[in-house]
Amino acid sequence: MPKQFALLGGKPMLRRTLEAIGRNARVGALAVVIHPEDREIYEQSVAGLANLTEPIAGGATRQASVRRGLEALVGMQPDIVLIHDAARPFVGSELIDRVIDATLDGPGAIPAVPVTDTLRRVAGGAAGDTVPRQNLSSVQTPQGFRFDVILEAHREADPESGFSDDAAVAAAAGYEIAIVPGDPQNVKLTNPEDFFAAERLLETHLETRTGQGFDVHAFAPGDGVWLCGIKVSHEMRLAGHSDADVALHALTDAILGAIADGDIGEHFPPTDSKWKDFASEGFLRDAVRRVGALGGRVVNLDVTIICEQPKVGPHRAAMREKIAEIAGIAASRVSVKATTSERLGFTGRGEGVAALALATVVLPANE
Repeated sequence: MPKQFALLGGKPMLRRTLEAIGRNARVGALAVVIHPEDREIYEQSVAGLANLTEPIAGGATRQASVRRGLEALVGMQPDIVLIHDAARPFVGSELIDRVIDATLDGPGAIPAVPVTDTLRRVAGGAAGDTVPRQNLSSVQTPQGFRFDVILEAHREADPESGFSDDAAVAAAAGYEIAIVPGDPQNVKLTNPEDFFAAERLLETHLETRTGQGFDVHAFAPGDGVWLCGIKVSHEMRLAGHSDADVALHALTDAILGAIADGDIGEHFPPTDSKWKDFASEGFLRDAVRRVGALGGRVVNLDVTIICEQPKVGPHRAAMREKIAEIAGIAASRVSVKATTSERLGFTGRGEGVAALALATVVLPANE
């Protein structure tokens, strides 16, 4: 598998890179250059992302691929274009801003980090002469350019010149490109050990949040109760504007609480006829989608159903599997419990069902 589609923290690296760039409000559109044979896996990797143009078929070399990408943007005529390696998923908004700001004052700008290690030439496996590291820097992406500048430079460049980055293409055309401070964490992932290190880096960039949800629905005449996405046979149903799945409603609110994004009534008001008899699994899917849009993921879901009837135990396994399928997580991360209120209160009198839920999510710490 091409490395840009390899999973990093359970998500394709390309998607992480696009999400990181897309968080910067100054970026208006994202264009990805891909190998034509990777179209299917590309579509799977970027499904649901906003501001993406049609993918662009690349060339035989990096230089040829970048030029094809630039030519595809001619109709858009952007002021500035940022050219970034998909294998750098930890690019930050502050770095992007530095590149954009410097490009506004000139033809282009690139980020670089000063070399701090001792450099030596290697000959025949032996350590050779020390190379002075003064004025040496490690160049990163994104590299920013005035669109007309870099397009002209690529059109004039010899296709066989083998430039390793776009600053070299611009310099060959006579442009002086500015240097801005890079970011040591904006690393490029190339080898398997790079992915292992990136997984550890991801862990340091995440924070864990929890949310709580609670819901109640009364019984009404019917032929079954929806609980955790499963219809349980019963002489009653739960009354509500949607299918009144009290457990999924509580889980939805728990996730929304973990990301501080309102509640189920705000996003799906019962005054809106479109949610009449709506399957509540759609509410839960939307809450999970909102977590993903923030660059996070759901780690654990726990719901307790409080009622005298119907009995939950016989359906517990199916309920866990259904919640896991809706949330896109393993069933081992889902807990479904049931209890009674010892015949006290409205649930004890058999007047309805209540549910209490907890959700645990991880989010990028800078959200």
